[in-house]
Amino acid sequence: MATQPRAIGRAMVSARASDGQSKLADLHHGGSARAMLPRTGTPDLQAVLVNTAGGVTGGDRFQWKGHAEANSTLTLSTQAAERIYRAQPDQTGQIETHLIADRGAAVHWLPQETIIFDHARVVRRLNADLAPDATLIAVEPIVFGRTAMGERLSQIHFSDTWRIKRNGRLLFADALRISGPADEILARPGVLAGARAMASLVLIGPGAAASLPQLRVLMPDTGGASLIGDDVLAARVVAPDGMVLRQILAPILEDLRGAPLPKVWRL
Repeated sequence: MATQPRAIGRAMVSARASDGQSKLADLHHGGSARAMLPRTGTPDLQAVLVNTAGGVTGGDRFQWKGHAEANSTLTLSTQAAERIYRAQPDQTGQIETHLIADRGAAVHWLPQETIIFDHARVVRRLNADLAPDATLIAVEPIVFGRTAMGERLSQIHFSDTWRIKRNGRLLFADALRISGPADEILARPGVLAGARAMASLVLIGPGAAASLPQLRVLMPDTGGASLIGDDVLAARVVAPDGMVLRQILAPILEDLRGAPLPKVWRL
């Protein structure tokens, strides 16, 4: 059988502080990945990541990298929701994200939802390297099938791991793995209790402890947040569908950032 074509893409954006603004220091993209730089008039450098293949299936490989140099702020989002499509049984898609924040810098990783379709197979990894006084805000919203379309998930393989280091030492680690009959797994009380959308969120940096009280005010009953270190705040929230999840996340992220979300979240 002939080998099916696969999408391979890599994009890297770095920001540099200059005259009170964060400006482009370096940009590289190739294959099925693009990084667009809208003019925002904001002090951070904003980049919108685009998967020109239109989604991810088995055998596809994508790499995203963001680097905030000293005292700069880099905000990364995606043009639209990422879609993880049906894959061949022996093929698995891979998505790798690497975030770096140097001294006094901040990286905001704010992708829109990842939508998982039936028979999807994907392994996703997020790695971050932070300077001692750097700040990271990272969120990953996930939608397990579109409820408005009546989609069901009879079988998926989804693995999502986070590893965040400060000065080379592991600071935060998280792992999520759903493999098998997803509808049945997601219905379990200890998983999502029938909900079809969820998000993981971290805030790491000097302002983490001060952000906890307001974050708990904004959290619904189906979410929770904890301070797991002096400057490490972790939260998770579940929702019945992607629209409700977005309505929950938008005010939370804007409060943590102290700034509006990138415009692509409102298009």
